[in-house]
Amino acid sequence: MFSSKKSDTLLAKIRNGAQLTGREKLELIVELSIPSMLAQITTVMMFFIDAAMVGHLGAAASASIGLVETTTWLMGSILSAVSLGFSVQVAHFIGANDFTRARQVFRHALVCGVVFSVLMALVGASIHQSLPYWLGGKDDIAPMSSGYFLIFSLTLPAVLLFHLMSAMLKSAGEMRVPSLLSIMMCGLDVAFNYLFIYVLKLGVVGAALGTMSAYFFTVIPMAWQAICKNKIIALRLDRTPFVWMGSYVRNAVKISFPVAVQNILMGSAQVVSTLIVAPLGNVAIAANSFAITAESLCYMPGYGVGDAATTLVGQTYGAGRSDLCKNFAHLTIGVGMLVMAFMGVVMFVFAPEMIGFLSPVEEIRQLGAMVLRIEAFAEPFFAAAIVSYAVCVASGDTLKPAAMSLFSMWCVRLTLAYVLAQSYGLRGVWVAMATELTFRGTIFLLRIRRGSWLKGIKAKA
Repeated sequence: MFSSKKSDTLLAKIRNGAQLTGREKLELIVELSIPSMLAQITTVMMFFIDAAMVGHLGAAASASIGLVETTTWLMGSILSAVSLGFSVQVAHFIGANDFTRARQVFRHALVCGVVFSVLMALVGASIHQSLPYWLGGKDDIAPMSSGYFLIFSLTLPAVLLFHLMSAMLKSAGEMRVPSLLSIMMCGLDVAFNYLFIYVLKLGVVGAALGTMSAYFFTVIPMAWQAICKNKIIALRLDRTPFVWMGSYVRNAVKISFPVAVQNILMGSAQVVSTLIVAPLGNVAIAANSFAITAESLCYMPGYGVGDAATTLVGQTYGAGRSDLCKNFAHLTIGVGMLVMAFMGVVMFVFAPEMIGFLSPVEEIRQLGAMVLRIEAFAEPFFAAAIVSYAVCVASGDTLKPAAMSLFSMWCVRLTLAYVLAQSYGLRGVWVAMATELTFRGTIFLLRIRRGSWLKGIKAKA
């Protein structure tokens, strides 16, 4: 189980036009999904650990991170979109057995990614003092929020490299290395957080320093694995000098731009959601932040299956195998919905314990557990949205799925949240969230069923 040689053999069968049995397809999905699930969960665990350690410093400290949390997630998601535009191309070239062009795309990704992440870091550093006040923070938490956000902004080049190297390895079918290094990063985050928060008494700023240190210490072996060791994408395998190809960048922009715009507007929607929650008080801000963090542990397995879908659909798409491509799409969506249905049950049952781990404040624990249970019922449809979107992206179909997600978020969730918050407070905000996720999952299932995402495939004889 979880054998690199086995998954490599099955992926080679896809590239070479060989047939796969139903069992082999499921085995390949599991082989690729499980390590990626672990990677996704452990990445979120970093935020979970930060929140838990800071939570014991009091409601004000928790609220200070919660205030800028949506903005940090937004910036991270933009960097992930930049990586995606190149990694999808790499998956297509690998599927077509064109490893040389796959590595050429990788080189372009490194250049563009580093430049973009440095620019983002500079933007973040320039707005760090004003941002907490823009988001509705008061003088009791704004200085702590500002310090946390500044350090996070300076970490962005390392965040980009981590996302990029991980995405490239996954495109090549290597899921275990990103998973193991994500686990290592989580362990380092715990150690560094303890050092900076409790030993050096740096509080909220210490949490940010812990995360920064974990990223910098982990990105080095991740880069070494991708650039030097991988059998397909390692740049040392190239024997030709680097030549700039504008087409790779244009294709990356074509794929990434709708995703990046979606992530910006989705992240902006989360910021608007924070603005809706902020007037409800520090307890509501903290409970909302903790509930979002706890819920993310439950939906990250869906993103793990989505990573597997991106690899499998991307390579079968590049290989021109439309039937197999469609088959993997349906299978991964089904697996994702089953996994997250189970996680929804876990979240409903253990909601008090999950929030209790993050905060000792009883009022925060009760409110956080209540809203978390509201969300539990929408998890299967959230999985449908996550994996379906990954399927569309893997085929290069990003514009319409992005528009669908934006319509769902802005027209359904935020409208409902604003209306319901007036009467039901934070509970109303989370009812709106659960309703929107159910709607989004439904419309994505309809798109996958119609098959328009496959129209660009170049079938091979």
